[in-house]
Amino acid sequence: MLFVLLLCNYWGKLSGKATNQVQGVIEHTYENAVVCVDTNYFGCKRVTEALLPLLRLSTSGARIVNVSSLRSELRRIPDEGIRAELSDVQNLDEERIEKVLGRFLEDLKEGRLEAGGWPMMLPAYSMSKVALNAYTRVMARRCPEMRINCVHPGFVKTDINWNTGVETTEEGARGPVMLALLPASGPSGRYFDKIIMAEF
Repeated sequence: MLFVLLLCNYWGKLSGKATNQVQGVIEHTYENAVVCVDTNYFGCKRVTEALLPLLRLSTSGARIVNVSSLRSELRRIPDEGIRAELSDVQNLDEERIEKVLGRFLEDLKEGRLEAGGWPMMLPAYSMSKVALNAYTRVMARRCPEMRINCVHPGFVKTDINWNTGVETTEEGARGPVMLALLPASGPSGRYFDKIIMAEF
C-alpha cells in the first residue's frame, strides 16, 4: 500500500502589486516570525514524526511531499556562510537547521536582519521554507526506503495571496501529485520547481 503524506503550507512567488500588498499587510515582528516558523517548519516536522511509524509500514515505500516556495531557494539568502551551512548535506541535521532558525529569530528580534545576511522580503516565511527544504534532505537521508522531496508548485491563485497568482490550483497540483506518485526508483531529497528538478 502506498502511503502519501502531503505537507502543505505555501505562499508563492510575489511580484508587483502582490509584493506591495504583502509588504503593507505583514508585520515582520518577532512574535509573527515565531508563529510562522512554528507552522511551516516545526508543524511539518511534528506531523512527519507522528506519521513515520505508519509510513514505515508501506511495502512499496512511502512518499512525503513538502510543499515549499521559490522563497526557499538558498540563493535568495544574502549571507554566503548561511548558504554554505545549509548546503552541507553530509553534516546537515535537525539540530543544525534549528540553530540557524534560532540565530535568524534572534537577529530579527534585535533588528539585525540585514546585518545578519538574512532575506529581507518575507524573512520569516522565507527562512521557514528554507528550513523545511533542509529538513526534507535530512529525512530523505534518514529514510532511504522512502521518496521524500519538496516542491514549489508555482504562483497559484489562492485566497492566501489575494488571488493574485497566475496559475490555477489544477496547475499548482501537478508537481505535488507527480512527486506523490514517484516510482520506487525516483529521486529523493530533491527540490522541484513545479515539475522540474531544481537546485536548492
